[in-house]
Amino acid sequence: MQYREIVAVTGLGGLFQLLASKQDGAIVRSLEDKSTRFVSSRIHNFTPLESIEVFTTGDNVNLSAVFKAMLEKESQFAPADAKADNETIKSYFRKVFPDFDEDRVYVSDMKKMVKWYAILKVNDLLKFEEEEEEAVAEEAAEAPAEEAKPKAKAKAKKEEAPAAEEATEEAKPKKKAAPKKAAADAEGEEKKPKTTRKKKTEE
Repeated sequence: MQYREIVAVTGLGGLFQLLASKQDGAIVRSLEDKSTRFVSSRIHNFTPLESIEVFTTGDNVNLSAVFKAMLEKESQFAPADAKADNETIKSYFRKVFPDFDEDRVYVSDMKKMVKWYAILKVNDLLKFEEEEEEAVAEEAAEAPAEEAKPKAKAKAKKEEAPAAEEATEEAKPKKKAAPKKAAADAEGEEKKPKTTRKKKTEE
């Protein structure tokens, strides 16, 4: 199980591992009680955690950047309780991620992030660097394979070229020898039947 497999489902608390996608929904497993269930896409929406962005005073950042900051500063600032009061939650995020845009990030979202962080930690899913390295390795492995395809195609074209040349040579009609004039006359004109003259009989 990896971080990129984790989704949030509207209307359902907690986080889920996406096991299989269906035409009308998905099969997911809860990270809290490990129960597996089918969730209909007609009623619920699925949001991968890796696609969620957070508003900051500068450019938006991926949710994983917030979790990284929480993990790195955990020794200094213990994670807040998701059920803590609003001011306690805000104070916690000002310490671990001061770039938060408090005007656009609601306290309810902050509480959700605190809860999700705790779930991910219990499931040992806060290994972002390892997943990034794996993703880079996968891309690097796919790149040579993609580059090799055009080369192989070019090689095939080179091999086909002589054969094509031979084919064109064979296709060219060979020059016929110029027919003899007599033969041309014979073909162009119909032979006149020979007539024998009758000798005049003496009267």
